[in-house]
Parts: sequence; C-alpha cells; structure tokens
Amino acid sequence: MSLIKFDQLSLSFGSRALLDEVNLQIEPGERVALVGLNGTGKSTLLKVVAGHQQADSGLYWKDPAIRIAELPQMLPAADDRLVRDVVMSGLSDVVALRERYDELVHQHASMQELERLQHELEARDGWHLEQSVEAVLDRLSLPGERRMAELSGGWRRRAALGAALVQKPDLLLLDEPTNHLDIETIEWLEEQILAFRGGVLFISHDRALVDRLATRIVELDRGRLVSFPGNYSRYLEQKEALLQEEERANAEFDKKLAQEERWIRQGIKARRTRNEGRVRALKKMRVERSERRERQGSAQFNLDDAARSGKLVVELEHVSQSYQDKVVIRDLTLTIQRGDRVGLIGPNGVGKSTLLKIMLGELKPEQGRVRMGTKLEVAYFDQLRGQLDPEKTIIDNVSGGRESITINGRDRHIISYLQDFLFSPERARTPVKALSGGECNRVLLARLFSQPANMLVLDEPTNDLDIETLELLEEILLNYEGTLLLVSHDRRFLDNVVTSTLAFEGDGRVAEYVGGYQDWLRQRPTAKREQEAAIAQEGAGASDQKAVAGKESRSGGNKKLSYKLQRELDALPAQLESAEAELETLQQETSAPDFYSQDHAHVEQRLEALHAQEAVVEGLMERWVELEEMQAGG
Repeated sequence: MSLIKFDQLSLSFGSRALLDEVNLQIEPGERVALVGLNGTGKSTLLKVVAGHQQADSGLYWKDPAIRIAELPQMLPAADDRLVRDVVMSGLSDVVALRERYDELVHQHASMQELERLQHELEARDGWHLEQSVEAVLDRLSLPGERRMAELSGGWRRRAALGAALVQKPDLLLLDEPTNHLDIETIEWLEEQILAFRGGVLFISHDRALVDRLATRIVELDRGRLVSFPGNYSRYLEQKEALLQEEERANAEFDKKLAQEERWIRQGIKARRTRNEGRVRALKKMRVERSERRERQGSAQFNLDDAARSGKLVVELEHVSQSYQDKVVIRDLTLTIQRGDRVGLIGPNGVGKSTLLKIMLGELKPEQGRVRMGTKLEVAYFDQLRGQLDPEKTIIDNVSGGRESITINGRDRHIISYLQDFLFSPERARTPVKALSGGECNRVLLARLFSQPANMLVLDEPTNDLDIETLELLEEILLNYEGTLLLVSHDRRFLDNVVTSTLAFEGDGRVAEYVGGYQDWLRQRPTAKREQEAAIAQEGAGASDQKAVAGKESRSGGNKKLSYKLQRELDALPAQLESAEAELETLQQETSAPDFYSQDHAHVEQRLEALHAQEAVVEGLMERWVELEEMQAGG
C-alpha cells in the first residue's frame, strides 16, 4: 500500500505554477530523490507532503496511520539544550500526552478521559519514551549529556536526525541533508539512511549521495513531475533520451502549426474551401503553443581571465599553526605552481580555511616561511557569504551600482550579465536577504566571475547549487587556465575538478596526494595498511609461497603463487562473470516501473538481494586485483 499519493495536484505562487496537475506516489522502502533547478519548487513539494503547505487543487492522500518525520535544511541552533532533549523534541506531541495524563491523574479526572489518553499513549509507545530516546542516542553514538553549543555542525546534524528517527517514521523527508557537512559525516549519514527501512523522499545536490541512495529519481521541471527508475547515473541516460524526444516532438508540432498558419492566410479560394473543424484545430494548436512552458535555461557564465601569474604561486616551508592550544598545521612544506588545481579535504574545523588564509598571505604562520608568487590576482568565494550585503539588491552586490561591467575586455549591461546566472530583470532588483541559498551562491559566483583573476579560491562553492549549475561550474573550472584552490565536501565535484589533494589527517598532519577524492581513498595510509595486512594474513598460512616469494624477490622476477592461490585466481574470471550476470538480472528487476507496487516484504527481500550481490561482485573484483598484484610482485 502506498505511503502517500498526489492526484492532479496543483500549486501556484502568483502567476507561476510550481506544481501543475502532478501525480506522485511513494511506496514503503523506496528512497526517492527529488531533483530540479533551484527555484522550481522542490522544497515547496516537501512542505506539501509534510502538511505545512496546502495545494490549490487536486488530491493529496496519505495513509491515515503514517508517521512522517523531517530532517530540516537548517542546522539546529548551537544553544544550551542537551543533545538528549533535542532528540526528545522529536516526540514533543507524545511528551505532551504524558504530561496531560499525569496532570489528569493528580486532578482525579474521570476514568473515561484517562482511558482515552492511555490508549493514545499505548498507540504511540508513550510509556517507553526514555527507552526510545536512549536507543537512538546509542544507535547514532550521540553524547546525550553534551550541550548543543559544544558540538560541531556535523554533530548537531546527527542530533537533528535523532529527533527524526526517534519518531519511528514510515516516511522520512530530507531537504539538502549534506549542506555544511564534511565528507566523513556525509558518508556516515549515507549509512544511516541505507539502514532506515521506511520510505525516504529527499532533495540533495550531492550526486555521489543521490547515486548511492536513490532507488528512483523524480524530476520537477516546469511544474511537472517525471519519474525515472534507478539511480542518478541511469537518470542521466534516460533524461537525455527524453529531452531529445521532446525536442523532436516540439519541432514536428511547430512545423505543422506553421503549415496551418500559412493555410489560414491563403486567398479567397482557400477561404471558400476551408472547413470549420480545421479552423478550430488551428485555434487549439495556437493555445497549446502559447501554454508550452519552455525549459528553464541553464546558467551561462565565463571567467574573466587576468594576466598570467608567475610560475610560482605560493611556497610554504616548515609551516606550523595552532588554534587555542591545538595544532592544526604541523611542519608543512608545500609548493603550488601556476595551473595547479588543488582540493583541500578534512573534517569541519580541522584547519582548511586557516591554511587558505596562510597561502593567501592573510595570516602569518606561527612557525615557518611563506613565499608568495608574482602578479597574483585572486578571486575568493566565501562559504559564509560575507561578501554579500543582505540589504542591497543583486545588482548592487555584483556591480556596485554601475550599469555595466567589463568581462574579458567587453562591456556588458548588468541586467544581461545577471541573466546568464538565471536572474530575470525583476529578480535582479531583489534584496539579497529575500533569496534562497542557491540563489545567494549564484550571486556570489556572478560577483566572483566579474573580477579578473588568475587564481581562484573557492571555499565550499557547491552548497545549495542545483546539479545542473554544479555541472556547468565544473566545466568552466576545467577550462580555467589559472590556479585553483578548492575546499569542498562534494566528492564527485572534487574528483571531476582537482588534480591533487591536500588531506588533513589528524594531529596537524597535512599530506599531498595526486588526484581527487577517490584517488586519496586508495592512497591514504589506512588503505595501504589494510591492503598490507590482508596480504600478510593470506601469506601467513602459505609457507611454500613465502619461500618462493623470497627467492623471486632476490632474483627480481614475478612472484609465483601457491597451488591453492593459483587455482583461486584461475577460477575468478568465470565466477565474476556469473556474479555480474546475476547482478544485472537483479538490477533490471528492481528498475522495472511496477517493482514498488508489489508486496512490501517481497520488495525488501529483492532489494536486500541486490545489495548483497553488489557486495559479492565488489569482493570478487577486489580479490582478483589482489591476487594479480601478488603474482606480479607488487
């Protein structure tokens, strides 16, 4: 049975239809990702589901027994509340029932009223409030007696998730849950959502998270909802085919409309013979064409390139820095040259912004030496949006009151320039304080890219941006010929943009790795130790292999595997082929349009089989690589 259903639901703000006779249903166990450009109405749709916003027309049905919980986009306040109390706040209505029951007991109220409250409390498991809270605190490893003001943003997000999960919801609503979280916390959040057995409806710009979590993508585009079975990668393929089909159909329609318009304008002879049915059909086509809502354009922007900097951008020698008696950078020696594209990764508060300030010459380190390059023109993107005046309009924030700005030697009217960032002339005159998070980030990008720069410093530029704008920003940065320093918790964005990574690995250690986030995962010390331990454990029970390995290492040749390991290696290709075939069958089954309309228990069983088979394939592949490396002596 479905958890919720939309039937021909419509909702408009002014003359703009956010939802235009849309249909939607979510089944138990589904994890539905809601995608679309900023401002299309995704958060509004979540508000409708949660009951905070009423539709103008149509039907919104939900299972009468359903419990819906939300993880809001904003972090909980860093105040004096205990973490335990924040989690308990998710059951505020049940707490109120308990308090009302205790109050009536002391007032010697009627047994009928007490029995009614008792039944309500039993239905909500209200007699075990404390046990429910303790179970969630334990599951999420939350420090119940700590105060929120003592916690980082990631831990406050955990507390908010605890307040949602303690309600034991059937449907969990998540609006940009990864904003301002570091990579470690994002991966932890992924695991928690994967372990959740209810339905999930979520909005996220983190493509890696959407790819891993979503069992279905629902796109909100021009007021319509379109459903795509499968994860984000499959959605991209289906979306491309759909857009091509839409363009073809529109082209055919416009061609026929043009033919009919020519026919209606023919001379007297044609007017004598034309039939009224054809005239009515033409009128209908005119209305249909006028009501066609063109797809909102993607942002279009280019960097204003400055003159090239010197070959050396910045050089650090034995730099150390502390903050409140905590070492955040310890004995770092580093050289960044013109054209380097460097990503900085690490938990929130570890010192990434401090290192940026040192590299930009804004902060003198406690120890060590910093040498800056020549002819540097820096453009800086501030994650806190401190460069924006909330009281001023978008125009004033970007142009400083000028009617035109100069981009790559060419003057452009400010209104025309802002339209490249999807701001209409009317919207461009709006105060920044009235904008959404994604719009604020687009204003910052408009301001940033209007400045000539040969060095870009981007501190969390991806927060709140829709996926299409993210992908365009990636493309621009890939074509940028200057130097790039990037702080981001978006794993795919890092993988696609940077060529080297500075990883904060604890106790002030900052290490440099070639490549992006996935490359760091493979190269980091813990990964190497795990690989060495696995190989050592395998070799411990094979004395004949040790002897051969010693002989081969002295002669410099390849290692010869033991008879048992060689047999295992020879059998792996066939096993892997069989496992991949079974995985493909399961993927096709779970991607079928009617898959989630089946019995809930069957759906759960098949999804678990899919995840188990994915693990089997991954394990076989890793073992194959491991044995090949052992044989090659690597």
